[in-house]
Amino acid sequence: MTAITVIKNDHVGRETWRYQGRVLERGATWVKLEAFFNRPDVAAGYHTFRRGDRFVEWFFSDRWYNIFQMHDAGDDHLKGWYCNVTRPARLGEREIVADDLALDLFIAPGGAITVLDEDEFAALPLDEATRRAAREAVETLRGMVAGRRPPFDAIP
Repeated sequence: MTAITVIKNDHVGRETWRYQGRVLERGATWVKLEAFFNRPDVAAGYHTFRRGDRFVEWFFSDRWYNIFQMHDAGDDHLKGWYCNVTRPARLGEREIVADDLALDLFIAPGGAITVLDEDEFAALPLDEATRRAAREAVETLRGMVAGRRPPFDAIP
């Protein structure tokens, strides 16, 4: 599989995080990759991210979000999904770049949805078209979860 670098930018395009993954599949407007959480453990209240957790990640050049399916570092059980609301990703052969818009969703393995960072999103200096696209992304993700559409088809 092909190695790829993922670059997460803030809302104005400044790099905030970079990590390596490997491409699992690629389509005309999307890339599916595998990466491993490379930071110290983070207890976020709704979820604990552990160093070494395995993430299967989908990035899209025609959608305003990405999806990370998270698996435990110890036994690989499904821990849930983390969805970042972003501008459509720029998908290169060796690099993916996504501009994060602060708004996130955590979907528990049973399907419960937690919307995160709404205050941070509200405080960003974004134009109305960007705000509308971000809100529509949240509703699209909610619909995907409710309909158990991939990758949320593992929800009972």
